[in-house]
Amino acid sequence: MAKVSEIKNDKEVQRKINKEMKRLNGLFEKIPKEKKDVVQSLIDSASFHTVILNTLEKHIAEHGTTSQYQNGANQWGTKRSPEVEVYNSMIKNHMGIIKQLTDLIDKTGGETDDGFDAFLQKRY
Repeated sequence: MAKVSEIKNDKEVQRKINKEMKRLNGLFEKIPKEKKDVVQSLIDSASFHTVILNTLEKHIAEHGTTSQYQNGANQWGTKRSPEVEVYNSMIKNHMGIIKQLTDLIDKTGGETDDGFDAFLQKRY
């Protein structure tokens, strides 16, 4: 498993994070300026989590969810892999961030009204 310093120095990882940031920033172009700092922090975290979670998913798919360990000379066993532990912890945080961002999109009118709801109200 890579160290945080190695991840930060990995140009490919940074490229993917920047690409995800650009995508998410596009969703929040119309957000009020007073909320932009909070949203930017959430976008930065969500972008990092997305890239790292994708990397962990690939590793888990290739190597499985367990790893072997050795305690002493003759004691062997299997346990949940460290990557799965990190993934489980990180995905919970990521989902919380995504929920916050989704709630902000809903509150700021990120979606335009297409009139469909009004049409349904008139019909019934």
